[in-house]
Amino acid sequence: MTVKLVLVDDQEMVRRGMRVIFDNQQGMEVVGEAADGVEAVVARRLQPDVVLADIRMPRMDGLEVVRRLAGPQAPEPRPKVIVVTTFDLDEYVYPALRNGASGFLLKRSGPALLVEAVRAAMAGDSLISPSVTVRLLRHVTGNRAPGDPEPRAEALTEREGEIAALVAEGGTNADIAAELFISPGTVKTHVAAIQRKFGVRNRVGIAVRAFERGYTFSRRPK
Repeated sequence: MTVKLVLVDDQEMVRRGMRVIFDNQQGMEVVGEAADGVEAVVARRLQPDVVLADIRMPRMDGLEVVRRLAGPQAPEPRPKVIVVTTFDLDEYVYPALRNGASGFLLKRSGPALLVEAVRAAMAGDSLISPSVTVRLLRHVTGNRAPGDPEPRAEALTEREGEIAALVAEGGTNADIAAELFISPGTVKTHVAAIQRKFGVRNRVGIAVRAFERGYTFSRRPK
């Protein structure tokens, strides 16, 4: 199956560079480009599987793009939206993740991670640039607006808590399976249960909730 992509960035050179990367990948096809958020939403008619979008753009920013294309109220079919930004501590990233973004990458991440992020999104997974995962999530969860209540979530089992913490640290199913001496299939089952209990759609959401609730691999949540 060919994965259809739409590239959204106000800089033509950035779009051109990403197009070169994906045009060289078997099973991936760039079906459209957009120079701002309004064009990105219009590009929904192309029925892309994945949209790679910048955050800071004219007319409509990436946050609104994520909400309109991948948010809970977005019409079906919803494409996966991967945020690609210059800023590793961008103050807009947290709302993007909360609104349904399927990944967060730095523009300097390189071709391999861009391709991996698309593949992860299509597999129902998510990818955050490894170099900034922990730092980013600590930053955004530490800057929640005063009075913003902590999202309610069903309590996790001890094993689920361990897995949630390892997901927050950027671990893949294979990494977590090796760490805990269980099978990748068992990890996948636990991850699905954690998503349900946390009320999130992907691993990025698990990571955000895990940091909000204080999960670490070495101790129970606060």
